[in-house]
Amino acid sequence: MSKELEKQEIDKNSKKYKFVAGKGVMNLPNKLTISRMVMIPVFMVFYLVQFTGHYFVALAVFAIACLTDLFDGKIARKYGLVTNLGKFLDPIADKVLVLSALVMFLTNPILITYAVGLEAGNLILGIGIAIILAREIIVSGFRMVAASSGNVIAADIFGKYKTVCQDIAVVVLIICAGLYEIVGLEFAVEVINYIGIGFFGLAVLLTIISGINYIVKNIEVLKK
Repeated sequence: MSKELEKQEIDKNSKKYKFVAGKGVMNLPNKLTISRMVMIPVFMVFYLVQFTGHYFVALAVFAIACLTDLFDGKIARKYGLVTNLGKFLDPIADKVLVLSALVMFLTNPILITYAVGLEAGNLILGIGIAIILAREIIVSGFRMVAASSGNVIAADIFGKYKTVCQDIAVVVLIICAGLYEIVGLEFAVEVINYIGIGFFGLAVLLTIISGINYIVKNIEVLKK
């Protein structure tokens, strides 16, 4: 069944559609996107405020925020509610959410230093986060220049894998911090820590590959 036919079969008079569509551009998908942005400072507060289990509360907020990212796009496409506001806010919310989590790790470098030591941990985190941030700025710049010429730069497969690895790294490292706070540096905690570091390293590697891929494939954008 074609997407056009699916859209034609949507009952716009139903209560469900009216609830999802909302008023103007403030439909349910855009509300979910905005709620994700609101949850970012909430996540940061729970991550930083010291009380037993605060890491797990922060993780729950982060997980809920990630779920809104999963649902807002699906709902928008299913009900034909894709808007320019959503196209603008959704990628921003995604990037700020993950980057905020990574910046929080800089306030607590022990997430990495379990395995490699304090100085090396700070260095790994700092360089890795700088690379991720630089890639996002470069790609966003390319897309803005391309858009001004009427071109659209689609996401590449490396970028999608990079995002998945970033999310997994954030989740695993926060779990590790939460367990360390409660049970100390047990063997299981060390294993989880190494897994988180591995995904973070893979995310940085994919970030570099994805950034180079964007530049090579779209270099013509800068020649116009």
